[in-house]
Amino acid sequence: MSRASSVLRDVSVSAVVAGFLSALINFAGPFLIVLEATRAAGLNEAQTASWVWAVAIGNGVCSIALSLFTRIPVIVAWSTPGAALLIASLGGFSFTEAVGAFLVASVAAAVVGYTGWFGRLLARVPGPVLQALLAGILLPFVVTAAGAFTSAPLIAGNIVVAFFLGKRFFDRYAVLAGLVGGLAATGATGSFREVAPSLALGGPVFTMPAFTPAALVSIALPLFIVTMASQNAPGLALLHSQGYEPNDRLLVGAISTVSAILAPFGCHGINLGAITAAIALGPESHPDRAQRYIAGLSGGLTYLLVGSFGGVLVAGFRAIPSETVSVLAAVALLGSALTALKGAMGGDTRTGIAALTTLAVTMSGVVFFSVGAAFWGLVAGSAAYLLLAPRQPGTRTGKERKENAVMT
Repeated sequence: MSRASSVLRDVSVSAVVAGFLSALINFAGPFLIVLEATRAAGLNEAQTASWVWAVAIGNGVCSIALSLFTRIPVIVAWSTPGAALLIASLGGFSFTEAVGAFLVASVAAAVVGYTGWFGRLLARVPGPVLQALLAGILLPFVVTAAGAFTSAPLIAGNIVVAFFLGKRFFDRYAVLAGLVGGLAATGATGSFREVAPSLALGGPVFTMPAFTPAALVSIALPLFIVTMASQNAPGLALLHSQGYEPNDRLLVGAISTVSAILAPFGCHGINLGAITAAIALGPESHPDRAQRYIAGLSGGLTYLLVGSFGGVLVAGFRAIPSETVSVLAAVALLGSALTALKGAMGGDTRTGIAALTTLAVTMSGVVFFSVGAAFWGLVAGSAAYLLLAPRQPGTRTGKERKENAVMT
């Protein structure tokens, strides 16, 4: 059987919908942070269009190529924490300096990825801690979606009822049922926002990068740290949590290489997805994990379409109200959040406390040195795990040594 025919055999509605949803939620939510970053950089309409084109095309090409090659659902996303970081840091630099910093950050990520340093470091973290990291990332999206019942009860209620009826009677299409129910309720209540499409979005504009020490320290270094710690680390952990064995060198290295190639066109950074990827990797995508890679193809195709016809499609995504997006994300993430919680709470007391520490810090949303809570949750949980290590036989604490000295 040819590779093309095997892909067609594996296509399922649930996986296609999961991939589409992963892209939709990115464009309807975190995408606004990217647009805000372009405004902070003082870009004109053509440069803004190029930035959107670069991140969308980069996401699409990497998602499709890597999902086909590895046969695992590789969901690539732009660095949302990175874009949030840029809002505050781009003001004092020219766009050419910013592009130079984007390029250096992506090259550094590619080097760390290809060498395997990043994968080896992540492999030292206990499994329950990584599962708790994922749970801490996903649970806030599930919890905060409850607020939509206050502002848009009909929309939120329709999505939840449709989803759970789907779980009861046709499990594989539960998320699709929630999507259809949510869009129907949004239309029936007249809640779609009026957003004028911009036909200018969708074309690349080359910017010659400039390299200055100030930009490298202020933009490239924090962007590299945030992208690796807050995006690629959870992304790899998510793949492991669903039973996959991802080649971290290939995934991180290849994605970062494409990011570097697209940097002169405005790409601030693309990486493994975490939150949106959980939709494509979870059981709602397909009961058989070997066929979930179709979600990666679907999500990638959606990105390519938006990159090619950006004005109309981006406007369509942005017309969907936040309540619809947040509740759809919540129901789509339920399965992955449950899997992460089960994995986090398994094991002995030592790993349980370390995992709970990771969960608490990650869910806190704390930010230090422009680095988000996912990184600090990983650090805190790993530190707790190391500190709680049982003492080796024959070793004594300072108090025990002092008592022994008094006795002798």
